[in-house]
Amino acid sequence: MVKNSEVKLSAVAGDLRKSPSDALVIGVGQGPDGPVLLDNPLTAKAAEALAESLSVLGITGAADQAHRLPGLPEVGATVLLLAGVGKLSSKQPLSEEALRRAAGSAVRQLAGVTTVTLALPTTTLAEVAAVAEGAAMGAYSYTEFRTSKDGLKDPVKNVVIRTDFATDKALQPVLQRASLLGTAVNATRTLVNQPPSHLYPESFADAAKELAKGLPVKVTVWDEKRLEKEGFGGILGVGKGSTRQPRLVKVEYAPAKATAKIALVGKGITFDTGGISIKPALGMGDMKSDMAGAAVVLNTVLALAGLGLPVRATAWLCIAENMPSGAAQRPADVLTMFGGKTVEVLNTDAEGRLVMADGIVAASQEFPDAIIDVATLTGAQLIALGDRTAGVMGSDSLTGAIKTAADRAGELVWPMPLPEELRSSLDSQVADIANIGERHGGMMTAAVFLREFVGKGKDGEQIPWAHIDIAGPSFNNGSPYGYNHKQGTGCTVRTLVAYVEDILAKSV
Repeated sequence: MVKNSEVKLSAVAGDLRKSPSDALVIGVGQGPDGPVLLDNPLTAKAAEALAESLSVLGITGAADQAHRLPGLPEVGATVLLLAGVGKLSSKQPLSEEALRRAAGSAVRQLAGVTTVTLALPTTTLAEVAAVAEGAAMGAYSYTEFRTSKDGLKDPVKNVVIRTDFATDKALQPVLQRASLLGTAVNATRTLVNQPPSHLYPESFADAAKELAKGLPVKVTVWDEKRLEKEGFGGILGVGKGSTRQPRLVKVEYAPAKATAKIALVGKGITFDTGGISIKPALGMGDMKSDMAGAAVVLNTVLALAGLGLPVRATAWLCIAENMPSGAAQRPADVLTMFGGKTVEVLNTDAEGRLVMADGIVAASQEFPDAIIDVATLTGAQLIALGDRTAGVMGSDSLTGAIKTAADRAGELVWPMPLPEELRSSLDSQVADIANIGERHGGMMTAAVFLREFVGKGKDGEQIPWAHIDIAGPSFNNGSPYGYNHKQGTGCTVRTLVAYVEDILAKSV
């Protein structure tokens, strides 16, 4: 896997002619009476003239709109780009997420330009952080398998943020955090975008080790022999139909002064045909993204290590390729999971929960303060919440905190219930539990299945647990928007980092 080059983030205040750039970005919003030019570094005369011309130029201020104009000598830029930030309201100030998306959209659409100055309004350090994060995620491309660069533009290499906080001592950590988050999100995207010919269980494990180099983390890999010896029946059962054998990867970050301990479990199905219960051919190619959950938890732990946060965080990557063959598991087979519980496989396309169950049991045995699993688990998630909103289910103490963290990070997450009546639909006549149940509410039924494998803590109570279904938002089949490109989005990494920051802040 090729690592993406990182965008360089810096800040400047005052006269922009002393820091010339290829493009200067200014924000435009949708006001109740038409487009509104936001605070900017232009002279009063130039700003007034530009504001009066917005409607004539067809500029509305809508989110993702980017309109290029010739640059002005007074700002030291060759190009002036007017970036839409969306609707403005006198009652609701411009949100950090609107700034994040506007910055990401502008940088994404300025691909081919080397240096960009972002002059979006920033009245707080949190707003500077949002602009920096958006820029870091907007400066991304995936071209690893292109033999010709014709028509392709390199992502922006340098982003300068114009802000009055440029000389504030607190700014540098803000920019460093934004850069680390951008790296983590973009590494997740690249893993998701990898073709299944090149990303399979063994190579995914190798990629985890490569990405972890230079960080204070320990990577342990279970190959198929160790998985069989230790009884990881879910991962082995799903992976036995493929010639490419499954893996379990454990990534541990354990700083000496950790004040909290969390486990993250990720679904890593590098390609999902559905197995014997084969999927329709239409859209099957998107199933290269069925390992997004594992990519998310891997890069979350690496980001926590890079930030040096005092938390013991462990990622469990449950990796297999779900293929149909003479060796594949069959509907009606019974698997013995890690820990001894038996599962009747009624549908081989409900495979993610099988590998995740093994990982959740393994995570439970280390008695973390909380277990959070992330998976592209169900098509029912898209039916319930659409393409951009993840569903979160589990312990009330966790789901609310994850929603709060997601709101702060600017990601869309919505809590869903776990109705008790769904459990009976998972009853099996021959095993402890079946891998599918009630079709209606399938996202929640899958979570109810996973809950069965969450262990008890040292206090004898079930370990706090949450399940995040990212089937829709992890992969963008539509047009690029905001800081999101086509295909892998890297969603949930920022939410999980924000969640850890929040629990550490409460423990102080």
